[in-house]
Amino acid sequence: MIGGGRMGAAIAQIFASEGFHVAVVEPNEGPRAQMSARIADICRARGRDAGAVARVTPVAAIGDELVDCALVIEAAPEKLELKRDIFEKLGALCGPATILATNTSVIPVTAIGARAKHPERVVGTHFWNPPYAVRLVEVVQTYTTSMETVERTMALMARVGQMPVHVKRDVTGFIGNRLQHALKREAIALVQNGVCDAETVDFVIRNSFGSRLGVMGTLEQSDLVGLNLTLDIHKVILADLDRSTEPQKLLVDLVAAGKTGASVGEGFRKWDDEQRKELQGRLDKALLAKKAAN
Repeated sequence: MIGGGRMGAAIAQIFASEGFHVAVVEPNEGPRAQMSARIADICRARGRDAGAVARVTPVAAIGDELVDCALVIEAAPEKLELKRDIFEKLGALCGPATILATNTSVIPVTAIGARAKHPERVVGTHFWNPPYAVRLVEVVQTYTTSMETVERTMALMARVGQMPVHVKRDVTGFIGNRLQHALKREAIALVQNGVCDAETVDFVIRNSFGSRLGVMGTLEQSDLVGLNLTLDIHKVILADLDRSTEPQKLLVDLVAAGKTGASVGEGFRKWDDEQRKELQGRLDKALLAKKAAN
């Protein structure tokens, strides 16, 4: 793992719990020193044996321990030049069989691996947060990624209990985040245009189509009700949907005012610590229950 933040530590735990030895490259001393405790906390939350802690080795910099790795996953901050530098180093250091993967959420994998020595071994592995509860992994193929790399990556993800899907074209945001942020764009527009407040948007999502999304996908629902109905609705509504190609003013203004969300007490709505902890706990419980059911 390159990066020992929230996602890096959680992904490391997934592999370590399945018997893999994992080196986690984390340049910051604080997160590096806390790595074992964080892995142990995740194991307890998942009901897994804490023996995984002994199979995770935190290190300060990219070094020789990466040479013989089967897989390297980069989970550094979402900064393109930083990621490109990392992949340039990995391409020169790692052995000929090492898969070079990035956990980027939206940046095209082709751009990240532009300076990599072996672009045929560069692939996207977009895990969702928290990855030990949300099992989906988007395995993103670029035009230079070999099919062998895709197949090996898919097999590794399945081996550790994740649910890999093959993204055949390297488009910005891949599949999940394109869908998620199309919805967010419309949700923000509804609030910005005075149609309703943020609480109402979220209430409607949770208690209408959102309540069935865990059971039935959007295109399944379209087939079930009939594509003729979907076509009739699209003829009326599509022209009126938000078409913003830049972040909306409401979002920009909130961030500029320091109202960045639950951690600071206000974002689209106001939060206190009890509300934030209750929502996080409810989310974790629901996601782990869904995983157990699968």
